[in-house]
Amino acid sequence: MARTDNDSWEITESVGATALGVASARAAETRSENPLITDPFAQVFLDAAGEGVWNWHAGGQLPAEVVEAEPELPLQMQSMVGYMASRTKFFDSFFADATRAGIRQAVILASGLDARAWRLDWPDGVTVYELDQPRVLDFKVSTLAAHGAEPACRRIAVPVDLRHDWPAALRQAGFDDSAPSVWSAEGLMPYLPAAAQELLFERVQGLTVPGSRVAVEALGPNFLEPEFREKRRARMDRIRAVMAKVDPGREVPRTDELWYFEEREDVGDWFRRHGWDVTVTPSDELMAGYGRPAPEQVRDTVPGNLFVAAERI
Repeated sequence: MARTDNDSWEITESVGATALGVASARAAETRSENPLITDPFAQVFLDAAGEGVWNWHAGGQLPAEVVEAEPELPLQMQSMVGYMASRTKFFDSFFADATRAGIRQAVILASGLDARAWRLDWPDGVTVYELDQPRVLDFKVSTLAAHGAEPACRRIAVPVDLRHDWPAALRQAGFDDSAPSVWSAEGLMPYLPAAAQELLFERVQGLTVPGSRVAVEALGPNFLEPEFREKRRARMDRIRAVMAKVDPGREVPRTDELWYFEEREDVGDWFRRHGWDVTVTPSDELMAGYGRPAPEQVRDTVPGNLFVAAERI
């Protein structure tokens, strides 16, 4: 699973499989008694992808052997559903606020399997540009088309690797860099090397004008802490070992092997330094604000990310 330059993936592999895991959390939240967000398409993607470890949120009871080895795992998974629901709500609201304010171009970087172009109530005249790996976008659009779903806005797919010259591809797709735009980078930062993150923001800077808005799920202060990494790896190794005995055909991936543990500039500081008005909300505050706080005993298993909202002055 280790990353390489210019690597690509099917939706059930590598970074693609993580998008299915997030879809599983959104599907679980959608089925809950009092859902914070509603995503009717998340389960559609899971059904199309078939069986996999990404279905844990949807699969009911975990194997007893797994729970015995890791008693807090059900509560951890419930908290991750709350985190993903809060994250989704944050970006949904960000796009809604920006388009209500008159912005008519939305750019979703690494759009994955969140079908915002289909499920949100977009104002007339909005164009949504979805950027991601070609095979991810193909899976998304073919699956939803087979389900009879149509986008709720003018949606333009831009199949491109964000490590390549995506600004040229975006402009060629019709993006107007002289008009205000709203952007999201959700679930992306750990999958980019530090230099690629810097380049991504520089490119966004070059494509935006005053009045534009950007929302980023940024890495938190504990991301590089050795103790935090070791604790997370030990927990995953215990689960992997038990699952190898219970269900040898279903390997639990080490998702942290897909991440780049490199020093990088704080995202909020970067945008402030480049002339943006910035608000930063830690994930625990975001979840509490949405009524989804993680229980104390599993709080350290929920990503300590920072949710950055910025408007170019």
